[in-house]
Amino acid sequence: MPALEQPVSVESIGNLERRMTFSLPAERLESQVGGRLREIAKGAKIKGFRPGKVPAKVIEQRFGQQVRAEVLDGLLRESFGTAVRENELQIAGNPKIEPATEGENLAYVATFEIVPDFGEIDVSTLKVIRHTAEVKDEDIDAMVENLRLQRRTWNPVERGAQAGDAVELETYSTVDGERLPAEGAERGATVIGSAAMFPAIESALVGLKAGEDKDTEVEFPAEWRVPQFAGKKVMVNVKATKVSEPVLPEVDAAFIKSFGIKSGDAEQFRNDIRSNLQRELKGALMARLRREVGEQLIATYSSVEMPARLVENEARDMANNAAEQARRQGRKVDVPAHEQFLDVARKRVLVGLLVGEVARRNELKLDPKRVNETLQLIASTYEEPQQVIDLYRQDQQLMQGLQGRVMEEQVIDWIAERAQHTEQAMSFSDAIRQ
Repeated sequence: MPALEQPVSVESIGNLERRMTFSLPAERLESQVGGRLREIAKGAKIKGFRPGKVPAKVIEQRFGQQVRAEVLDGLLRESFGTAVRENELQIAGNPKIEPATEGENLAYVATFEIVPDFGEIDVSTLKVIRHTAEVKDEDIDAMVENLRLQRRTWNPVERGAQAGDAVELETYSTVDGERLPAEGAERGATVIGSAAMFPAIESALVGLKAGEDKDTEVEFPAEWRVPQFAGKKVMVNVKATKVSEPVLPEVDAAFIKSFGIKSGDAEQFRNDIRSNLQRELKGALMARLRREVGEQLIATYSSVEMPARLVENEARDMANNAAEQARRQGRKVDVPAHEQFLDVARKRVLVGLLVGEVARRNELKLDPKRVNETLQLIASTYEEPQQVIDLYRQDQQLMQGLQGRVMEEQVIDWIAERAQHTEQAMSFSDAIRQ
């Protein structure tokens, strides 16, 4: 039986907004709900009843509401999708579907936005810089040093502190004649040169031995997190309580084995590092290409009107993500107003819709091989790669996200190949610096 048995009406309620009225046969809904409940009854295990002998009324009471909601949701999606195809509509975002009036058929009204008319999309007019880079031996050397730094230990010293040393310290400040804190001192620790502490205070530690202190005048910026210091010159007393120098481990078999290379072989260690850096580089170069193509698309099609609700939803998502990221960093913040994200959100929506249109018009299809390669790359960064692969295979939402990412990369590559592009070589370190 077809999803739609009643005429569908589509009306414009704005440049890009549409309202569709459609209906579902009530008997079709009840027929599918009844069939689903009968299937459930065959295997339902409910206390007090033998399997397969649970009365239909009990099955209805226990599962009816959930099953009806699931069946209705499926029918609505099917019916709306059929109507969209029959009316040759290009939908932007998710529709808002609400019940209308109830009668012999179930009537619904869907409000949604459509993809704007971009006219001819000629990607050959775009000018794109395609950055290139490669992993060299010195990049591997730098990574080995970083790994040594991660595994460093600290030995206390009696000399004055210098760059690279870890310093435990105590501070108190005087501002407008007031001592903060009123009694005692604030304790902290930093590695000189790490920029983990306010620069002027960190610089004041250089040369101090354990037990020594000094006063230093610090000018804090107007937006400084401590209101009493914001925009003022503050006299800060800095005391080093402990100074330690770093001791880096040797790159020996034991060190190599600690990174999961059972053989402890130095060549395999470097090969593994090279593979990891190449994977990181590939992602960084794609991010740069995506930005290059995106900026060109934005510049070329910035005058095209975007679906307002889709842009607003994107802005709200960005605001929520910003707040969540702040919370993960230990900062307590309220969700910022989404209006401040509207300009960036509009650009994201513009690029997303254009990429989708390029794929549709040129009948570009998702490459399963590329999906599998990307999944393998993602999984290779974990200790148990197969578990990650299985997780993606079993989670439809994760897999859809992966497929969407791969499809976008395919389209970006397709556009870049046909655009006026020039190659620009850069170092590995510059390439991964976003």
